[in-house]
Amino acid sequence: MPKDDYIATIGLEVHVQLKTNSKMFCGCAVKFGAEPNTLTCPTCLGLPGALPVLNGGAIERTILVGQMLNCTTPEIVKWDRKSYFYPDMPKNYQISQFDLPLCVGGGVPLYDLAYPKEAQKNIANPGKSVELTRIHLEEDVAKSTHHSDFTTIDFNRAGTPLMEIVTEPDIDSADEAAAFLGSLRQILIYSGVSDADMEKGQMRCDVNISVRKKGTDELGTKIELKNLNSVSSVRKGIVCEIDRQIGVIDSGDKIIQATWRWNDELGITTLMRTKENADDYRYLPDPDLLPVRTANLVAKVQAILPELPHQKVARFEEDFQITHYDASVLASDGALADFYETAAKGAKSPKKVANWVINNLLGELKERELEIGDCPIAAEKIGSLLDLVEGGTISNNQAKEVFVELFESPDSEPAEIAKAKGFEPADSSEVDGFIDQAIAANPGPAGEVAEGNDKAANFLTGQVMKLSRGKANPKQVTEAILAKLRA
Repeated sequence: MPKDDYIATIGLEVHVQLKTNSKMFCGCAVKFGAEPNTLTCPTCLGLPGALPVLNGGAIERTILVGQMLNCTTPEIVKWDRKSYFYPDMPKNYQISQFDLPLCVGGGVPLYDLAYPKEAQKNIANPGKSVELTRIHLEEDVAKSTHHSDFTTIDFNRAGTPLMEIVTEPDIDSADEAAAFLGSLRQILIYSGVSDADMEKGQMRCDVNISVRKKGTDELGTKIELKNLNSVSSVRKGIVCEIDRQIGVIDSGDKIIQATWRWNDELGITTLMRTKENADDYRYLPDPDLLPVRTANLVAKVQAILPELPHQKVARFEEDFQITHYDASVLASDGALADFYETAAKGAKSPKKVANWVINNLLGELKERELEIGDCPIAAEKIGSLLDLVEGGTISNNQAKEVFVELFESPDSEPAEIAKAKGFEPADSSEVDGFIDQAIAANPGPAGEVAEGNDKAANFLTGQVMKLSRGKANPKQVTEAILAKLRA
């Protein structure tokens, strides 16, 4: 049966390490890249008699994310023990949350620019928000590294506050899954609760996938793909697993619920283990941790809710009169959005500032292998530079030279650099003479302009710029040509 005759249903479980100084249930430091097994204590090692103590900052950060995603928080939440018999959890249970998690419901809006580039021109469900089931808080496990004939375990990660964001089976394709992860990561970074760096293991993903034939409402048997650590792996794993499940059904066999893993090198999914059900985990309330009343915590985080990316996009469009696309690009990164807003405030043309930041500044930073946070030029100076262009003091091409010089001398002012380079506007009477020369020397294009062809004026403007050696303002020259020839 053709692939188009099947419907895929996808749900994600995203594990996010929170940006806290200490672990979830002990005072050990949270730090990436430390020597193995140096950030440990009896509690995170699971030694007998060690008692957990809640990390209040981690709880607040999780509720903050929930409020940003329109979740509700139960009046009382609690922690539970989840039986977990693996070497990376030596006490044989994980402290997690079961029936009273910190956040319930809500959703993640899918931003257009979070889709893979090749999918952005033809988004199947524009404006979609993926519904969430819950967000709960638990402790991370240790890190296992498998070698050729042995395995090492690093307990530095054990006990790190881990927020698990669980979606409804509300995702239709690999592209939507990628957009979900990109949009969620953007929101998490905006909130400051996590760097959500998948390469560092700060954000990991399990994927639940099932397929069913079109015309049937009952969901198919789900397969879980475990511990995917990049958006690329998620996309490829989903595509591969959908194809595999369709092949199994078409051959007359049945899908058996199980956990599989994605092999990125071979580009295939492989069986890991038959899947446990929730009752296999034997959840029970943790007797060492009291339930928590949340009303005061919710009120506290509501007072500090940050502006979300889509809210910033709408405000940029309104305040600075820039296009939705430009606003989306600028708001896609919090540091970039802050840079642009600083540069555009008080600028004569926020639109030109947006174009310059997107097309010139980002290109130059990429060339120099710098992030926006490392830009040596103060944002205000980009605004000042574009004001010189808008005011007719320098041309756009001259501004590019000043811009490059600013990278080498960031303490200088754009006007000072322009003056040092001799970029002073030509005398208006001299420019008028150049315009007359250009018109006289080019009667054909001049006649076309007189007849209403605006594009022909660009040729004449170019001639005037040559005569003025680039000192004339092209915008003013074009306006003057049109005025002369259509008087």
